[in-house]
Amino acid sequence: MKFRLRQMEVFRAVMLTGSIKAAAQLLFASQPAVSRIIAHTEQTLGLALFNRVKGKLVPTPEGEALFREVDEFYQQAVKVDEFARSLALGPSGTLRIAASPSLSRGLMARSIAQFAQRYPKIHVNFRTTLLNSMPQEVLSNKVDLAVSVHPIEHPNLSIETFTHGRMVCVVPLGHELAQKPAVQLADLARYPLITHDPTIPFGQLIASAFERAGVELNSRIHIHQSDMACSLARSGAGVAIVDEFTAEGMGWNDLQTLPLAEEIALAPSIVRSVFDHGRTHADKFIEVLKQQAVREQRRLT
Repeated sequence: MKFRLRQMEVFRAVMLTGSIKAAAQLLFASQPAVSRIIAHTEQTLGLALFNRVKGKLVPTPEGEALFREVDEFYQQAVKVDEFARSLALGPSGTLRIAASPSLSRGLMARSIAQFAQRYPKIHVNFRTTLLNSMPQEVLSNKVDLAVSVHPIEHPNLSIETFTHGRMVCVVPLGHELAQKPAVQLADLARYPLITHDPTIPFGQLIASAFERAGVELNSRIHIHQSDMACSLARSGAGVAIVDEFTAEGMGWNDLQTLPLAEEIALAPSIVRSVFDHGRTHADKFIEVLKQQAVREQRRLT
């Protein structure tokens, strides 16, 4: 290669500063060394890069054209250098996550805390979203991944179940249902019942469970988010069926969480686009999330 990297660096410095003396100061080199490199570069390339006019260096048209190429190359080299240093310092950037509100206060909060501790240079942008909005969030690249409390069916989404859960009954502290080791769905028919709207996935799960049990479902209040059901139960509006993740994440000491005799299973899942080529930090977070889920399952058993 006739035009070596050191020659490019010196040529660029002279072009930027306009003189051999200033270029030498910029490069922490001697003036004779800079002058020799410029002269050698012109000789090896067979080009006059500068005209000497009254002691000043004036770029020739060839010199100006070459500088545009050299400067573009130099900027790319700077990016490579910064990338190499970032590898040495550890990952950086931003990870965008969406999750079902049910998972946000407990499992997701603890997983994000672990992730932030492990990867302090990666910023996290976290938002909650409902199941029916999650496909659009992921496929439009508004988020790098989503974590749903229940699997989503979509041809362009990759779904991976990573833990399990269940629906539970939430009652005010000291409620008579708390005397039972497990609450049957038939038991709930005797109380004002708070459940999810039947048009959303949680509501459909609950309606199917009542149908299988042969119990008529008469909800007094329909809600769209589980934390609202807990608030209503605290206020004495009735007893509620919610997911165990919300019940655990709220942490209210004036509510009791009771198991249901007829299990209504949940399958929290990782949601990604099938077009995802792995250029984000999603894989790092998924590893942390799975590890946290395993720890929490072990704690409960």
